[in-house]
Formats: sequence, C-alpha cells, structure tokens
Amino acid sequence: MRTRVAIIGSGPAGLLVGSILTRAGIDNVIIERRSRDYVLGRIRAGVLEDATVQLLLSLGAGTRMMREGLPHHGFAIQFNGEALRINIDALTNGRSVMVYGQTEVTRDLMDLRADSGAETVFEAENVTLHDFDRGRPYVTWQKDGFARRIECDFVAGCDGYHGVSRASVPAAAIRTFERAYPFGWLGVLADVPPCDPELIYAAHSRGFALCSMRSARRSRYYIQCAADEDVNHWSDQQFWDELRRRLDAKAAANVVMGPSIEKSVAPLRSFVAEPLRFGKLFLAGDAAHIVPPTGAKGLNLAARDAQQLANAIVEFYLQRSTRGIDTYSQSALERIWKVERFSWAMTTMLHRFEHFSPFEQRMQEAEFRQLQTSEAARRVLAESYVGVE
Repeated sequence: MRTRVAIIGSGPAGLLVGSILTRAGIDNVIIERRSRDYVLGRIRAGVLEDATVQLLLSLGAGTRMMREGLPHHGFAIQFNGEALRINIDALTNGRSVMVYGQTEVTRDLMDLRADSGAETVFEAENVTLHDFDRGRPYVTWQKDGFARRIECDFVAGCDGYHGVSRASVPAAAIRTFERAYPFGWLGVLADVPPCDPELIYAAHSRGFALCSMRSARRSRYYIQCAADEDVNHWSDQQFWDELRRRLDAKAAANVVMGPSIEKSVAPLRSFVAEPLRFGKLFLAGDAAHIVPPTGAKGLNLAARDAQQLANAIVEFYLQRSTRGIDTYSQSALERIWKVERFSWAMTTMLHRFEHFSPFEQRMQEAEFRQLQTSEAARRVLAESYVGVE
C-alpha cells in the first residue's frame, strides 16, 4: 500500500487533518488502534471556539452542529458564593462559543470521511512507525492476523498522549514539559436540564465545581476530587449533594437531580512536547500537548494544530513550497504555550490546592477581584476563552 500521508489516530485531530487533505485532493489513510465504537464512546468536553465552528462548517461537517449545538455568549465565575458573568459577546466584538460535544464532532467527521471514500483502518494492532527521520517513512501494523505495511511521504501523529507517535521519537530528540495537578475531576453525565443556560465555573473552599451541558436536556457536571478518587465510592446522591454545596444559592436551587448515565474521574495535567516535527513525522493534538479542561481548550487546540498542519501539507503538494511544514513546529508551539498559560491560570485561580499558603489563597481571591473591577481584565479573559489568534 502507498499513500501520501499516513495519519495515526482517528480522534478529532486526525479526522480534521484527513478531511482537509481529502478536500484538497491529497490521498491519505487513517490508522487507528481502537474500534470505531470505542472512539465514539469516549466522553469528552464540547465547548467549541468560533474558529473551530468555522472550520467544521468549511469542511461540510457542521450541519448537525448548527442544528443541535448551543451558542453561548457568556459564562459565569463564582468565587465563594459571589457570581460574576463574563459577557464574551460584548467583550470580544460579537464572538461567541458553541456547546457541542466532542463525541458528536467526532461522529460528524467520521461520517464525512465515510462519504468521501477515504480509507480508515480500525483495530490496527502493533502500529509501528519506520524511517520517518530519514528517507521515506512507512507504517506497519497487524490486522486480522496479517501483517500490513503502507509507505507514505509524511506521517501525522494524532494518536493522543499515550499513542505510538510521540513514543517513537528518540528520547534525545524531544523535550517534554509537564505539570500533574494534585487533584482530579469527578464528572457525571445525566439526562436532566442544566441548572443555568450558560456554564458556571465555581471556586469554593470545598473545591472547584463546573456546571456544563451537552444539550438543553443533558447536563455534564464536575467536582474537584482527589487525584486517586475511586468513582465507586460516590453514589449519585452524594455527588448531587456535594455539587450543590459548592454553588451559590440560586444555581444550587436550580440543579435538577437524576440518575447518572456516566460517571468517571479525570486527572488534570499540563503537558507540552517540543519540537513537533521529526523529519517526516509531525505531532498534533494530544500527542503534542495536554491542557487541563478548566479553560475548555483541548479540542480547540487540537483543531488549530490539525488545520495548520494539513494546510502546510497542502501547500507542499499544490504549491511545491516547504514554508508551511518548515515553520509548523515553531508557530504551533507559540500558540500552544499561550493556551497552556490560559488553562493553567484558570486552573490555579479556581481550584483548591492543599499546599497553598494563606498568601496564595489571597492571590486567588485577588485574581477574582481584579475581574470584578476591571473591564480590561475581563476582556483579556474573554479573548482567551473564545480563542487565541
């Protein structure tokens, strides 16, 4: 087998790279170690920046999003019971975000790919990358008991934090930066109406809480918990009671309780790999970086990576220019670190850190007071929330 671009991973980053390349007439194959159903079963966040919305629309993958998604023009920050609405519409000259689950984005992109006829290999075992740092790369794997091989010009490593792409890079050629936070998020998905039409980010002495939603009838709630929390120790009632303790009186009264349809604990970390290019291998999405979900940036950052990388490859084939692929790593990392800073700052301001001194706790409060009293501070926050240019 031969293709121009071998894409490792069929999450949003890999699917977006494939969609852009296919639209430009550049053949590509996606190789995914999991099944289609497994990929679609992942529960992820879904606050889409305007740039991500426009990208999906331009590819023809936004019809259902525009019908079922929820446009949001603001969100609330609560700090020990005090509430502040961030009017992102007014603060960013009319920009907004769209609430639409990552699972649905993935489904729409998979359907788009299936309609295009582009090939995706699911349940590929022992995926191995070869010669990407010299000569012509190729990828091998096993499927249904048979060895497979595909030769390519480029490899797009979009297979996540635990994937084979970054792990294939020699240790001496890559540098990583990481911060593991000393807590996680206990999340519950339930078919109940949200407690507020907009997201609520709540800082409380008992720990952080987030009120989010997937639709007007399905809510996604989170509470800060221990990093090693056992989800089996939490009944639904215990979760609802603890969530309401961390919200102001109005939001707590509006919480509609119901049986959970999914309950899980997610760790929080910040992570960046440098560089993002290794010969003919390029990293994108969670293979390149992880952000804590506090700022709702993971999917959006992956989409920007995918768009930039795919456009660089299109430029190489259609314009015979290496400018895009030569500058991909440096320019993508500049954007990535800005988003990492925003996500780190939101996480630091809103969560309870056991090791924080009284001084550091006062700094958290001072950050909130600055937002209360300064439109300029709110504008900076809103601009980062809707997307770093």
